[in-house]
Amino acid sequence: MTVAVHVGPEPVPALIDAVRRAGGDVVPLERAEAIVYYGSDDPAELRAMLHDRIRWVQLPHAGVERWADAGVFTAADPGSAPGSAGPVFTAAAGSYGAPVAEHALALMLAAARGLHRLARATEWGPNRSRELAGSTVAIVGCGGIGRALIRMLEPFGCTIVAVTDSGAAPGATTVLPRARYRDALPEADYVVIAAPATPETRGMFGAKELGLMRTDAWLVNVARGGLVVTGDLVEALRAGRIGGAALDVTDPEPLPAGHPLWQMDNVLITPHSANPRPAYWRGLAERVTANVRRFEEGAPLEGVISSTQGF
Repeated sequence: MTVAVHVGPEPVPALIDAVRRAGGDVVPLERAEAIVYYGSDDPAELRAMLHDRIRWVQLPHAGVERWADAGVFTAADPGSAPGSAGPVFTAAAGSYGAPVAEHALALMLAAARGLHRLARATEWGPNRSRELAGSTVAIVGCGGIGRALIRMLEPFGCTIVAVTDSGAAPGATTVLPRARYRDALPEADYVVIAAPATPETRGMFGAKELGLMRTDAWLVNVARGGLVVTGDLVEALRAGRIGGAALDVTDPEPLPAGHPLWQMDNVLITPHSANPRPAYWRGLAERVTANVRRFEEGAPLEGVISSTQGF
């Protein structure tokens, strides 16, 4: 039977096409058994769309903390049948791994070669750059982004310390569980944050953790700004306790004009731009098509959100 899918509340043509490529039928909300959500990202908006026939909801982002915090996820955990305990929710986690990992690599290269400083220079100066090759890189969170970054770093011959509770990180030199993430910090030239935002990970990089890092090490955050205590980061940068920070995400976000981080010459900031828009739409459309097919076949969906873990 054809899957009845509602795309909305904004009927994005790319997502409608993605549903139809999988053989799904795009229908009004009242007739739907599945929702491909795209709207204001207001949890109340999504909650109001749910009705008794909805068995599956696809969300457009990899990070789903706003819906988790609002208590929207009441579905069963991965492996449960759609509709067995309310709708199953799926995220786009993994769909954007390669583009975001590419941005993380760009930030690391920029930090190594001093581009954050050289690009602002107005006169000729000394060469104080270094190589990325052979560095030790700690990757905290090895989902789609982390795994893609490990593959991209392979030609550089880096020593990779992967922090993940999955127990697997192909290509990593060492794998540590999240409970031991601090053990990865003292030897790392670069600490890359790619973990999901949950109550357990928020603020996981504060004064204590920054104090464990090398004084020439860089913190690279392509996850969520709330995983870092911003005030502690500012103090560590001012005091020279770490070498620098490359941030695609901040807390608060957007980072206000006049914030101390904007003024620091050992900070490189990009405005949450790690995932280019063409890559975003391509990745999301591919996830929608795959999951509509899987839903129709009764196969496990990709990116299922755990109601207990919140990601």
